[in-house]
Amino acid sequence: MSQRKLTSEEIVKNKKSIDEIRLLPRTPIVAILDNIRSLYNVGAMFRTSDGLMLKKIYLCGMTGIPPRKEIEKTSLGASQTVPWEYRKKTIDIVKELKEEGYQIIALELTDPPMHYAKANFSFPVALIVGHEINGVSDEVMNEVDLSISIPMLGRANSLNVATAYGIATYQILYKYQNNVSS
Repeated sequence: MSQRKLTSEEIVKNKKSIDEIRLLPRTPIVAILDNIRSLYNVGAMFRTSDGLMLKKIYLCGMTGIPPRKEIEKTSLGASQTVPWEYRKKTIDIVKELKEEGYQIIALELTDPPMHYAKANFSFPVALIVGHEINGVSDEVMNEVDLSISIPMLGRANSLNVATAYGIATYQILYKYQNNVSS
């Protein structure tokens, strides 16, 4: 099968406006960013979240908030289309979402590990990603329902947090879409 690459003009023409995006239904997935130090990572996660039509991002602790030029550079405007809220303490929003019926999932290295693609998700889902070096805080880990990880076959024991976030969130979206269609 032959495929034709879209032109830049076609891509721009097909792009929805911010107002159109705000009217579209959102997926039953929220993200909790627990002390993410890099504003570029925050921006990349906003951009991924826009692609998923994520319900909301909670920016917690030391995680930077828009407007910041570093966030905008990598988000390409997604901080205007993805609902977000700042929370000083990650644990507070985790407990609130748990009471609302969210399955609380950490993307974290654990023993034993749970392969992200083999995990069972119960929607709505709240995915927590943590600090680039220290990961998700111990206090928050005590509240999670499930922890998932991405297998690493080389020397590095983890991916960049924004890259890992993209892999995990798209897997969660895939499972959600398959549950809805079956």
